[in-house]
Amino acid sequence: MLATTVGGRHDGSMPTPADDGTPKVAPAAATRATKADPAPATRATKADPARRGARSRGGASTPGAPEAPAARSLEEWGTGRRSEGWPPPWRGPLGGRRSFYDRRAQRRVEHWSLAARALSRLLARPDGLLRLLGETEPREVDGRVLNRSLQAMLAVSSRVGSLAVGGPGAEGTFEPAAMRAQLRRMATFAMPARTDVHAAGRSFTGPSGAPLALRTYRRFGTGLGGGGHAAQPGIAFFHGGGWVMGDLDSHDGSCRLLAAVTGCVVVAVDYRLAPEAPFPAAVEDALAAYGWIHAHAEELGIAAGQVAVMGDSAGGTLAAVVAQQTRSGAVGAGARPAPAPPPVAQVLVYPALDTRLESASMTAFGDGFFLTRPAMEYFRSAYLPDPATWADPLAAPLFAEDVSGLAPALVVTAGFDPLHDDGEAYAARLAAAGVEVEHRCYPDQVHGFFGMGIAPDSLALSTEVCDAAGRLVRRSAGAEEARRARRG
Repeated sequence: MLATTVGGRHDGSMPTPADDGTPKVAPAAATRATKADPAPATRATKADPARRGARSRGGASTPGAPEAPAARSLEEWGTGRRSEGWPPPWRGPLGGRRSFYDRRAQRRVEHWSLAARALSRLLARPDGLLRLLGETEPREVDGRVLNRSLQAMLAVSSRVGSLAVGGPGAEGTFEPAAMRAQLRRMATFAMPARTDVHAAGRSFTGPSGAPLALRTYRRFGTGLGGGGHAAQPGIAFFHGGGWVMGDLDSHDGSCRLLAAVTGCVVVAVDYRLAPEAPFPAAVEDALAAYGWIHAHAEELGIAAGQVAVMGDSAGGTLAAVVAQQTRSGAVGAGARPAPAPPPVAQVLVYPALDTRLESASMTAFGDGFFLTRPAMEYFRSAYLPDPATWADPLAAPLFAEDVSGLAPALVVTAGFDPLHDDGEAYAARLAAAGVEVEHRCYPDQVHGFFGMGIAPDSLALSTEVCDAAGRLVRRSAGAEEARRARRG
């Protein structure tokens, strides 16, 4: 993984992958200290209970015990400083943030089908499968080496049936209904269903006059409002699928993972799809849903004014558009009245930002790596049937005249992705305009890895993306809360 930070902060830490593909963290220094001399801490605890702040079984503090650390504001938590009282309470179950990289611990809160579990174990040791399929040599393009598990998935798909994103039908044509059904089938085994997250359906009347469906995700113990379950930041999530396929079910696993890792309240949006509802229907639904989430933040368990936007692929496009169109004083081609305040952060996972499809990465990786150039051309024709709209910033945010003043951004790209250059170029534009932006490129991954948890490395990296997103959202939400307090 290549991570770069421009105008932001990135600690550069990352779990160490074990030989079997299981990411583990080894705090060596702490281990050595424990083995060297555990006695001093033991003696201090026994000799002076006041020093350890002991509590009686009833929960009352022992006389003479030191006072508990003072409560800290969201802004202070958001800075990420390691000091007394760290980690913050949202760092979650099973031992804190790092435990999300511990596969043994996480399997306790994941549900996999038997077939998916078997395939995941097979992909954890892909060399044997690749030898069986006669693909012992690594796949390398422009100096990048494809992840071996993903290489095995591609080899299997080429023999037993297409797993390509939006692959053509038997007659070489693209059938939206068949493509949507294929994506739903893949979603049933590609990501685990987490059992530590509560999902609930909602809806409101959308711009078309028909109900617009939403689904909220909340990690148990967070987002209820009041008491020890304080309202959390929210994330409006827009699914990918080329604006033609995808729905609440296709990205259910990814949204569950996002809610579990971040502790934020995630609200997935089931926007209208092309070709039945071409551009700008998806944009109108995305803006309406974002405004609705702000208006109903309290009942959703979301802290007032603390909503971020996030999406993958085509959903990343919509997230970028919402960030642009809700910016304070948004001007330029296609600017629309903002339905709500700007988001506190934007997270764009391999977004489609340039509909010309002329980038170098489109040429290098447009065939053989799940997302293909023919599929992108079909998606464009279905969503943007009028070529005059291909350069509209509402469809291609890279063409926006001005990107200054936008929300802090996390841009995630994959090395073997035709859309790699879109995200890289947009991150560079944001940085040049003075926007806080972090660009994370995972050079051995393909388009769609954020929903390919069946490949162990991809699941670990998806977890890392969620972790980085959560830290950005909370840091930005804390800064926004401090600004409002100063104004008030």
